[in-house]
Parts: sequence; C-alpha cells; structure tokens
Amino acid sequence: MGLYESEPVVHLRPEILSLPAYKQGRPASAESFKLSSNENPAPTPRWVDDAINEATVGRYPESTSLNVRSQLATVWGCDVEEIIVGAGSVSILYQLIQATSGPGDNIVFAWRAFEAYPWTAVVAGAEARKIPNLPDHSHDLDAMAAAIDDRTRVVMLCTPNNPTGTAITTEDFERFMTKVPPTVLVILDEAYAEFSMNPEIVRGEEQKGRYPNLVILRTFSKAWGLAGLRIGFAVGHRSILGAANSTAIPMVVTEQAQRAALAVLDHSDDALAIVRDIVERRNELWNSLREQGWEIPHAHGNFVWLPTGSNTDAAAAILERGGIVARVFSGDGIRVTVGEPESIPVLLAATARIVAANLHHGEPNG
Repeated sequence: MGLYESEPVVHLRPEILSLPAYKQGRPASAESFKLSSNENPAPTPRWVDDAINEATVGRYPESTSLNVRSQLATVWGCDVEEIIVGAGSVSILYQLIQATSGPGDNIVFAWRAFEAYPWTAVVAGAEARKIPNLPDHSHDLDAMAAAIDDRTRVVMLCTPNNPTGTAITTEDFERFMTKVPPTVLVILDEAYAEFSMNPEIVRGEEQKGRYPNLVILRTFSKAWGLAGLRIGFAVGHRSILGAANSTAIPMVVTEQAQRAALAVLDHSDDALAIVRDIVERRNELWNSLREQGWEIPHAHGNFVWLPTGSNTDAAAAILERGGIVARVFSGDGIRVTVGEPESIPVLLAATARIVAANLHHGEPNG
C-alpha cells in the first residue's frame, strides 16, 4: 500500500514529465550472456580490488579528485586545471550543458548517437537538434555544421559513435572545426577511443590545446573496466571546465573510484593488453558477421551494430531466445557488446538464425 491518498499539485515541467528516463542495458539470466551495456568482460584485476579496499568510507572523498587529475595531467601533458573528473563522463557532459545552454538555445548532435544527448538538452530547457546519420551510419558533419545558428551553444561529436560504432577521421574533424564558430562549444565524446586502432581516426590527445572551444570527454568505464565505480574525465580550457565544475553536485566521485582510477593508470600496460584482446575478438566477430551476410559498419568500439531497421524487435527476440541479451533500439537496430570469448559462438549461432529468417536488414526508422 502506498503512502499517499491523493496526487500532488506541485508544478512539474511538462517537458520533463514527457522525457523518458535513461534505461541501462537489460540484465541477463544465468543461462544468457549480457551483451547490452558495453561493459568490459575481463575480471576485476587484483590491483583494483586492493586499491578499493584502502578507501576510508567514513570520510568524504577529496572533492576535486586532485590526485587523479594530477596523474592524468602527466599522461596528457597538460596543466592539472585543464582536467576535471566526474562520476562518469556523462555527468561531465551534463555539467557542460548546464554551464552553456538554457531556454531558447539549441544543441546539435548526430542521431542515432548516445541516448543521453537528448536528455541533457531537454533538462537544460534547450532544443535538441538531432541530425540524422548518413546511410553508412556515420555522422553527417556537413549537415551538423549547417544546423548551427546564432543560438547554438554546443555541438556533440560521438566518436566512436555509440551505438553504430562508426568513427570520425582526423581530416574530417579538422575540416568540421573550421565551420564551427569559436563561440560554440564542441564536445568530443571519446568514451570508446581506446578500442579504435585506426591511425586515421581523430584522437583527443592529438587535438588538445588546438581549439579553445573544444572539450574532450573520456571515461574509465569501458576500456579501463571501472563501470561500476562511475568515474570519467574531461580535458579542455580551464575557464570552460571551471564553469562546468560550478554546476557539479559536490563530492560525487567516491574515494573508491579515485583510488581505482589511480590503480589502472599505474597498470595501464596491463589494462590496454585487455583492450587489445577485446579488439581482436571484435574484429573476428565483425568478419564472421560479414561472412554470414550482414551489411554492418566497421566497428571502432567494443561493440558491433546490427542495422535491422523495421525488423529489430523480431531479430532481438531471436537473439534472446538464443541466450543473448543485447541493447535494442526499436526500429533502428541492435547494439551487441563484444563480451566473453565463450559468448561469441552463441552470438554467431543466433545471428545466423536471424539471417536465415531474412531479418538481418530492414527499412530504417523514420
């Protein structure tokens, strides 16, 4: 029985009431593989467990994550004030939008891209300008540049793009930046950058310091395997990051998360060896899917994109019956994480059944 007998009459913003809450990847039963959240499937290393166990839970964490920022500043070759740390890169994304955008403003981003993008715009009261991806599932950078006007406050670039896996080349990125006014913040969201081994793909490390209106987002959730601890960071001009810090909820990055981040940075060679294993598995999976008859974009993240279009729900049902829980975007496609080695033959058996049912392509949504 609920606590209240009547409905509240408190005024709530109608755009918030109509906004669907963010939904994370579905869990899987013991008999299935959870390939829905782009998590790193490797076991947590001993050095991470040891670092977490050293945390003092009875005390508040250091609010600026200074030790993590100092170590990242060494890695990135920048000043410590040019880095901020948040509870995952998505929290910093939210802070940046709050610092830049409000009612009457607009935010430009590709679609489909990271699900949180529209949410951050609506919460700020800004217009979310979704620019459809190209037929090859990549960002339409020309259309994105054309969508910028005098009320555009932010452009978000997701590379590698979640969920389609496509990536932006350095050449295309630099050409795009010549079209963006210096008053518009460009967010280069690189949550999956470590999984892209193509030297032609843009990297934040190569772009840092070149554009005062560019902020680079990274996370420890994917390649570094700290998804459950929620920690990410941004690199950019100190004045922009300072404004973003002013919108942050204080002390949301726990001491456990900070200690774990320091531990993986201290063992970066070991962490990146795991990434190389995942990339090798991803490439083998991508090739196997192509051999089955799938027309899928080249994968640059730790996942593959199945563009099933109008057949998405039916294809997802076959996956689930086959023991695979993936991320389903009804009417568009299915994102499948590259998981444990033993998940690959199970996944390929299910995708073969989708092809046999002629459900591996469909009309795109909209």
